[in-house]
Amino acid sequence: MQKKTIYTTPQDAENAFYSAIHRGDIEAFMAVWSEDEEILCILPGGPRIIGYNDIRETWRHILENDQRFGIRVDHQVVLSGALVTVHNLQVTVTLTNDQGVQRVPVLATNIFSRGPSGWRLMVHHASPIMSNDEDETEDGDRTLH
Repeated sequence: MQKKTIYTTPQDAENAFYSAIHRGDIEAFMAVWSEDEEILCILPGGPRIIGYNDIRETWRHILENDQRFGIRVDHQVVLSGALVTVHNLQVTVTLTNDQGVQRVPVLATNIFSRGPSGWRLMVHHASPIMSNDEDETEDGDRTLH
């Protein structure tokens, strides 16, 4: 049985998470996640994916696809606690496949919890960044919620 990596900081776990996506390595990707059945992943335009097995299966399909992901962190805000840390990121995702290269600006929130085996990812929520033109109504008013 392979020994599970212990991430000593939430940043170490996050770096491993994005590195695994870039490499297309499902085993390294899932090693970052908590094995708790209440873990949650929301991808741009997608439904809530709950639980270790469902997250693994969804990402297995994504990572087996014939495209490569590059992720550049443009801005990061961190809210730290002793047992829970929240990272909010503005990233540029570069998708490369047979049809070329596409760059997509994305907002991501990652929530990590600390347990006996170090820091683990509990929640990953990613959404596309809408341009200002798409966010505003014709008269310029905005509704906040």
